[in-house]
Amino acid sequence: MARNVLFIMADQLRWDYLSCYGHPHLQTPNIDALAARGVRFTNAYVQSPFCGPSRMSTYTGRYCRSHGSTWNGIPLRVGERTIGDHLRQIGVRPVIVGKTHMRPDVEGMEWLGIDPASEIGVTLAECGFEPFERDDGLHPRGYDDAPEYNRWLNERGIGGENPWNDRANSARGDDGERLTGWLLKHSNRAADIPEELSETPYMTTRAMEFMEAAGEGPWLCHLSYIKPHWPYIVPAPYHDMYGAAHVVPPVRAEAERETDHPVFRAYQQSRICRTFARDEVRERVIPAYMGLIRQIDDQLGRLFAFMEARGLMEETMIVFTSDHGDYLGDHWMGEKDLFHDCSVKVPLIVADPRAGAARGAVSDALVEAIDLAPTFLSFFGGAPKPHILEGRDLSPLLRGEAPGDWRAYAVSEYDYATREARKVLGTAGDASQLFMVRDARWKYVHAEGFRPMLFDLERDPDELEDLGASGDAEHAAVRARMAGALFAWARRHHSRVTVTPERLDSMLASDDTEGIVIGVWDEAEFARLNGRPVGPRD
Repeated sequence: MARNVLFIMADQLRWDYLSCYGHPHLQTPNIDALAARGVRFTNAYVQSPFCGPSRMSTYTGRYCRSHGSTWNGIPLRVGERTIGDHLRQIGVRPVIVGKTHMRPDVEGMEWLGIDPASEIGVTLAECGFEPFERDDGLHPRGYDDAPEYNRWLNERGIGGENPWNDRANSARGDDGERLTGWLLKHSNRAADIPEELSETPYMTTRAMEFMEAAGEGPWLCHLSYIKPHWPYIVPAPYHDMYGAAHVVPPVRAEAERETDHPVFRAYQQSRICRTFARDEVRERVIPAYMGLIRQIDDQLGRLFAFMEARGLMEETMIVFTSDHGDYLGDHWMGEKDLFHDCSVKVPLIVADPRAGAARGAVSDALVEAIDLAPTFLSFFGGAPKPHILEGRDLSPLLRGEAPGDWRAYAVSEYDYATREARKVLGTAGDASQLFMVRDARWKYVHAEGFRPMLFDLERDPDELEDLGASGDAEHAAVRARMAGALFAWARRHHSRVTVTPERLDSMLASDDTEGIVIGVWDEAEFARLNGRPVGPRD
């Protein structure tokens, strides 16, 4: 029986907006059922709180500082191998249905003489995946970047040059006028598209079509939903399933608005953050965000029933996660720019058909998104690649084991060289960096050129009190220890990817390199070192 992987990623889904993670109003029964079949991780962190770099880390199994794609639009350089590349080597078919946010290294391909339309060029441009349906879900310009989804809608009678923008992500006013979903005030309106033709059902259908055509496998299908990412608008009946009464109070404190930390203050001054700090915005947007999530859950129920009917559930590892969260007004912030848990922590559920007794388990181990690549490789029987993949294989945790050498720290990075905050702060492009390191209790943020931030997650789980400026000895010692952990991480090898550990050890064991003799005094010493006298070949 062939093994398969269904790797589901939602876009901009907070870890705490699922009922199995404790949301008081939003019910997600199908995702909850998946958690009951697998392991639910409560401390899963992405390697950057923004789309592109987060995904490139997940797909490569490597930190941002290693793969270099540190911001949206910065290409993943040619030569950086991904999940798809590693799996293809061992006979697994890796397919994308949905979003990658990958920007190909066109200059690198041109330099190496690689035709972007060739088989190699296509996989390089698609993050190593075979593009069954590549759609990053942002198409405001119509047929300049037309997705197949637009053509599919046209075939079903939804007219116009860009129905993605004008129908699926717009609404109708009381007089029939078009109301764009880009404006947050319209988030309470129903998207002007039949629900069954909206984006989430479309992507689900495409994943089912792939599975129907794929045959025996083995395959990995990356079903990468483009919601609940903005535009925050959802079709009926999901548009009014939730209202202001279902909006949980914001996690924020007045002291945060008075912060003396320059980076945090600079972000709060941005237009996005000032908008989401308003209660009327939260009450308009969050119900739509919840509706988008509920629609995903309903579609997963449809997908899981499809798989069950075809005997796929018991041979397929199913992973559900997100690429990052969404502040939604918490900490007076919008979007996902800093390292509070609502931004950098994600849901992660792994249902492994081999797991047995671990089904329904909850793990509080510190895990990182880069752990998925080595986990997939292991699931398919591939040999470990620790010289390339910086994540850890989750298999022991999926079996209910507690490895004694599991990581003590999780790390995330953020490059704000292209963000408005850099203008406010006046920092240089190569100094506009933030690093987060957290352990079981503390979260430490290194802000290049500024003081650090520090949060005690045991006493202050909502991260409302920044202890980075505190002068007492206890917190000074914690800051020093966390800074040391970050420095130790930075000093590790991140780029020696062409030599395996075994090859490195064999190089150490050899004192004779093709007859080259260095530092040997005479024939007798050579004979002792090499077990033979010096001869004509030397």
